[in-house]
Order: sequence, then C-alpha cells, then structure tokens
Amino acid sequence: MSEAWQPTADVDSLVKRAELLDRTRSFFRERGIVEVQTSTLDQYGVTDVAIENIEVPGYGYLQSSPEYQMKRLLVAGMPSCYQIGPVFRAGEAGRWHNTEFTMLEWYELDVSLDQLMANVAALVDCLIGSQPVLTNTLAELLKNAFNLDLHERNESRFIDIATGEGLHGLCDFTDALDFLVSSAVAKLDVPRIFLTEYPSYQAALARTERRGNIDVALRFELVVNGLEIANGYDELRDAVEFRRRCDNDNMRRERLGLKPKPVDPNFEAALVQGLPECCGVAVGLDRLFAIAMGKPAVSDVLAFSTRVE
Repeated sequence: MSEAWQPTADVDSLVKRAELLDRTRSFFRERGIVEVQTSTLDQYGVTDVAIENIEVPGYGYLQSSPEYQMKRLLVAGMPSCYQIGPVFRAGEAGRWHNTEFTMLEWYELDVSLDQLMANVAALVDCLIGSQPVLTNTLAELLKNAFNLDLHERNESRFIDIATGEGLHGLCDFTDALDFLVSSAVAKLDVPRIFLTEYPSYQAALARTERRGNIDVALRFELVVNGLEIANGYDELRDAVEFRRRCDNDNMRRERLGLKPKPVDPNFEAALVQGLPECCGVAVGLDRLFAIAMGKPAVSDVLAFSTRVE
C-alpha cells in the first residue's frame, strides 16, 4: 500500500510549528498590529515577471501574495496590519520552495523603512534567536564581490561574470543580477544580512528616491543563512507610476515569451483613492520555521508539501 498519505513533516515538528505561529501572533499582538484575512482566490493576478500565478479557470487566480488586497484595506482605513496565510506560485518546488507556502505580509503606517527593518530583525530574533545583522547596499555588495558598478548597468559584463560564476539557462540581465547578488552574499558567509538601496529598475512596488546622481529603490531584503527571508518596501503610492511599471512588466513578459497579465483595476482604483504612507514586508515563514528547527528543507515543516512525481 502507498505511503503517500503520510505528512511530509513529523508530528513533533508540526507541534513546534504551531508554537512558532503562536509566538509570531504574540509579537504583533504586543505591538497593537491587527491581524486580517483576505481571499486566496481573486479575479486578477500580478504582472511581475518573476511570479507566475496559478490560474483557476472560470474564477481567476490563486493569489501569490495578499499585498493588493491588504493595501486596499489600508486605503479603506485599516490601521497597521498583518496576515499569515497560504499563497501560491506556479513552478516553485524544491528544497526551499513549495508551490503553496506560508507568507507573513505586514504593513505599518507612519514608519520609516529603517524602523521596519529593525522590527523585522526583532521578529526574527524572537523566532530563531538573536544574532548580529550586517547591512550592505546592493552597490557595495557587488562592488566588493565582483568589482561591478551596479548603477552603470553594463549588461554584457554582468552576464559574462554570472556565466563565469556558474549561471546556466540565462534569460536576461535581471537573471544575471539576481544570481550575482546570491553569489556575493554566499561569499560573505554571514548569518544575517540586510540588502538595501536596490537600483530603480528593480523597484517593483517600492518608491524610488534620488541619492546623489542616481535613483535608488527604497526596498530591502533580509537574507538568513543564505536564504531570502523577507522583502520590504517603502510602498509606492502613485497610481500612474504603478501603471507604468505594470506596462513595463508586460513588455518584458512578451520579450521572454510569457503571457501578459491584465492589471488589477481594483488595486489601481485604490491607489487613485489614496494609499496612506506606509512600509510593508513579506516574510517567508516556512523557511524561517525550518531555520528555527534546524531542518534542511521547507518540506520538513509543512504538513503536506508539493510532491513532484
């Protein structure tokens, strides 16, 4: 008889997971941040080239993040809030990926990006213990590791160095950049690092700001033990700029042979109405819980992970 019915994580790990979830909620309760719940199925997905939504014919898309809906709540008057729940991304299965995974999405009103970073570090300390955290700008990281000028955007040089470092199946410059960032972090061999000041062309839904003679994206990533754990933004509030970025996403999708996506009109309308000043962050809880328990893969902390036959 098949043993496929059994959970992928042992019961002790699932009990520990429940304790970590309770600790996470206590962290927010002590800070007066409200828990919300939005739908996992919506008519619209996202245009982001790095994300493929799972389509449910006749209904829409399983959500890759609760971001749009939570921001709509903020526009409607919700105070600082967070959500813990399942999200879905096609093609993500492996040691540190699962098609369905648990995301902590968290928005705070009237805080700076530095304050949110400090709060994220405090949550991570709460869940896996305290350790020093290094902070590097992305430009510093790549200059020190590969003598690359991030803001010059010499695409052929980035691609050549990434290929030399072992990148295969290259699609475009963005793939080369992402690979080199991961390689540079690995060379540092530090347990925790915040990466800041991304180039403006990697702003996603973050605001940009002029610093010296360059535009930088006001965003950060937290890497723990070599794994991307959190991705935070000083949130974009400009509806016209949002539409421009979505259009650029769809043009890149077409260049890569991917299907363009419709822009979510409900989120766009909420931005027109006026998103309050806020900073937000998405945290991959399954990865964080695996680190907390000393597990080698996210499947070891999931009741039932995606099985690839």
